[in-house]
Amino acid sequence: MNPKDIKISDFTYNLPEDRIAKRPLSNRESSQLAYVKPNAIEAYRYADLPQLIPSKSTIVFNNTKVIHARLLFPRGQGLRPFEVFCLEPAKELDIQRAMAVKNSIVYTCLIGGAKRWKNNPQQLVLSTELGTLVLNAHKGEPSAGSFEVSFDWNLDLTFAEVLEVLGNTPLPPYLNREVEAEDAHRYQTVYATYEGSVAAPTAGLHFSEKLLHDLDNKGMEREFVTLHVGAGTFKPVSSETLEEHPMHFEEIHINRHTLKSLQSKLGSIVAVGTTSARTLESLYWLGTLVSSKGPKEIPQVPQWLPYSMEEPHKEETTTLISISPNKALQNLLDWMEVQKVESFYTKTQLLIAPGYSFRMINHLITNFHQPQSTLILLVAAALGERWRDLYQYALDHDFRFLSYGDGCLLPIPNKWNP
Repeated sequence: MNPKDIKISDFTYNLPEDRIAKRPLSNRESSQLAYVKPNAIEAYRYADLPQLIPSKSTIVFNNTKVIHARLLFPRGQGLRPFEVFCLEPAKELDIQRAMAVKNSIVYTCLIGGAKRWKNNPQQLVLSTELGTLVLNAHKGEPSAGSFEVSFDWNLDLTFAEVLEVLGNTPLPPYLNREVEAEDAHRYQTVYATYEGSVAAPTAGLHFSEKLLHDLDNKGMEREFVTLHVGAGTFKPVSSETLEEHPMHFEEIHINRHTLKSLQSKLGSIVAVGTTSARTLESLYWLGTLVSSKGPKEIPQVPQWLPYSMEEPHKEETTTLISISPNKALQNLLDWMEVQKVESFYTKTQLLIAPGYSFRMINHLITNFHQPQSTLILLVAAALGERWRDLYQYALDHDFRFLSYGDGCLLPIPNKWNP
């Protein structure tokens, strides 16, 4: 099947409102886990993962950190505030460097009530231990539904620190409730390191320090990649077929040490969350685009790259591209050696849908996702039609859905690293 011809209406299910988990459980690892076996689906808890994951596996986590991306600028008594949702840097600046900027920055934002915001700047003021923090916001011209907003502030703080003090946790819209105190730490993984996401890598929310320790004791190894999750992760597919759906770009960061470690662990990789999975698979495609001879700048991964690089074969309709995952990672390492860099960042638009051939991962831990979403397509790429059995099982066995909900452990068909 050509993924462009996929009808998103074929990837839906009935999700009752009362099955959406509005709040997290008190213990992260007590969430339910549906384990998909060759001929059955069985219910466990995340606490059981040390017994379920194959021995000597390498578990790959996304260590992005959710920023307080929602800024509420007051408009006066009785009036709804302007909500400014910070998406990404507006200029040629990666997210991690943008978080470290001081004094002023231009950011691409969504604005609630933008028509009522004229040319006058908006202001947020708060007393802190360092003094009174004043944040000014100037609205720029609209572009594709968003705005460039110029921020400036008076104290010697980074933009990440300003958002931490003045902003609010960007809960998913489908939770349909106000932010509560516990969201500040529960809508964040315990290993979150690098600020930049406007949504949590939710599969990782189930891992507590205790569970990580139990996995260590079972001989599991950990690796970390960074993908800063964008607001597009919540966007359902609105077009009839995938061909008309523009996949959102998200920023990934990777270093030499992680690449070398992954190269030695091929065949035993467990991805925690769809963001980790997309990052790992994107590394493969980056390795097909670079070599020690170039290009000088690391490319981006476009949406349809995997499907355009698969070529007809005389005995099959398609065949896997000839380069191996080991070779792809080596290409990246050789490129970094020539460019004399220890890390790089780029953006990926990779769409994983039925018809995709996995190269890098062997198991996936993920939550239960919205109907007609690209995340369901990724699950279907792994399970085929069994994705329906999995979701029906979860509905029949009182599983909780979406960001604060339960999850599943899936085997990944991988012809390169079985």
